Amino acid sequence: MSTKQLKPTTPGQRHRIAPVFEEVTVDKPLKSLTKGLFKSGGRNNRGRMTMRHRGGGHKRKYRVIDFKRNKRDIPAKVQTIEYDPNRTARIALLAYADGEKRYIIAPNKLNVGDTVISSETAQPDVGNAMPMKNMPAGTIIHNIELQPGKGGQLCRGAGTAAQMVAKTDKYVTVKLPSGEVRLILGNCYATVGTTSNPDHFNTTKGKAGRSRWLGRRPKVRGVVKNPVDHPMGGGEGKASGGHPRSPWGQSAKGKKTRKRKKLSSKYIVRRRKTKKG
Repeated sequence: MSTKQLKPTTPGQRHRIAPVFEEVTVDKPLKSLTKGLFKSGGRNNRGRMTMRHRGGGHKRKYRVIDFKRNKRDIPAKVQTIEYDPNRTARIALLAYADGEKRYIIAPNKLNVGDTVISSETAQPDVGNAMPMKNMPAGTIIHNIELQPGKGGQLCRGAGTAAQMVAKTDKYVTVKLPSGEVRLILGNCYATVGTTSNPDHFNTTKGKAGRSRWLGRRPKVRGVVKNPVDHPMGGGEGKASGGHPRSPWGQSAKGKKTRKRKKLSSKYIVRRRKTKKG
């Protein structure tokens, strides 16, 4: 995966850094593994806007992804590597030995024709899924479960990966991309390797319209709004706006909002790295 700098034939192309889809092998998804995708436009069941900056965007089909990897001890061959408009990473179509097909998040450097398996006794090779307690320390992993059988929740975006650094009888210690080190049950499954499309972070949209195609509406700064719309609004000319606040008055720019008695705090060995002001 790489990127390409486009020639400035239009203002939108001038600053555009586009992805290269050299690893994608087919154009259309498998119909049996797709379904319709409903768009809310940020509205709830009463039609009220509950999420700002959402709306529009191109019509999509949802690809059903196997985050659980619960088809155990059956080898699967990678048939295709595909683009998925619903996520930043690429997806891979697996054809199992018993005839079933499933999509998974494609690990980086997984190629068509490779064989992967989900098993407690699997080797720690790229694309294989296994309990973290059976992995050697130092293994690079993604699509990590937080509860056994729930399916992968961590490290699913493009180019992300965690590292399994140590293990005890019940828990394993995992270092996440944020820098946080936490304990996770050793029975939880994870997939070996880094997620695909690592150069996604190097791309540049180049124009506002590309964000609209993705369903993202413009964001407006609080200081340029009216006092009725934002705590930092109002004033004559370029007023600074006072203390940084959210639209609902919550302090921003550094105020800690995590609950002190949150249950999962006891599983955090070391907090993520934070910017020091």
